Amino acid sequence: MITSSRNRRLSPEVDSVHKMSVTLDVRLKRANKVYHEGEVLAGVVVIMSKEAVQHQGISLTMEGVVNLQLSSKSVGVFEAFYNSVKPIQLITSNIEVVKPGKVPSGKTEIPFEFPLHAKGNKVLYETYHGVFVNIQYTLRCDMKRSLLAKDLSKTSEFMIHCQPQKAKAQPSPVDFTITPDTLQNVRERSSLPKFLIRGQLHATNCVITQPLTGELVVESSAVAIKSIELQLVRVETCGCAEGYARDATEIQNIQIAEGDVCHGLPIPIYMVFPRLFTCPTLETTNFKVEFEVNVVIVLHDDHLITENFPLKLYRV
Repeated sequence: MITSSRNRRLSPEVDSVHKMSVTLDVRLKRANKVYHEGEVLAGVVVIMSKEAVQHQGISLTMEGVVNLQLSSKSVGVFEAFYNSVKPIQLITSNIEVVKPGKVPSGKTEIPFEFPLHAKGNKVLYETYHGVFVNIQYTLRCDMKRSLLAKDLSKTSEFMIHCQPQKAKAQPSPVDFTITPDTLQNVRERSSLPKFLIRGQLHATNCVITQPLTGELVVESSAVAIKSIELQLVRVETCGCAEGYARDATEIQNIQIAEGDVCHGLPIPIYMVFPRLFTCPTLETTNFKVEFEVNVVIVLHDDHLITENFPLKLYRV
């Protein structure tokens, strides 16, 4: 006897799986999700279900990895890069939270703890989301289920901050003067209009949680000014003894003045360092993360004048 596929019903077991909705979540005790090396990462696995759930085990995997990537201009330049840009495992740990069995209906909370200790002689670098260097810490929960039901997985990111520096660096103000004569990489200096811009950055060794501050004064300019901007740049270096690939990319650009500003008027410089996209200046065997700020003056004839300042970021 042949039955029509339209009349064929799912088996009770499969039918119940379709009706049953199970949610899996990982919640950390700290709302800001910020931890330091040597501390304990603690929280709960939360399972919500209308009915009891059969499973083949629930596990947690905690991982910290540095992912390095080569820019398109560097690929193929150094063969040795392919070994030096492999992901660097900083920390990894796996625990079985619950053995195979059943989770009751309703809300179930299962506590967990992970000590944050780096592997071997490694260091837990600060969380940083870059272009060619990425330092990320994740916590993944997996619930294995029977063949008829889909496995559940939930990943949560947590942040590592490096330990504060014991010796506080004294802020050293940097004065600058920009004229046609101070500019570098100029092809036809004689064609440049006359201008004189003075300013000061209050410090170039900066506490990452405090803004970059200073002021700028346009003393004179033969051509009207269109815009004055602050450009924060990350400089990421990947490589090894055979060679390094160094790439500078923009993080953010803030306009501090628009139009032809009054001459002789101090313009405040103020820039907050964005979370995740900046970290304390970092130098290791295989990679470096450094930062710079550019003061960019755009003239009405579209001449672009840029003054560059290397920064050293640290945490206190």
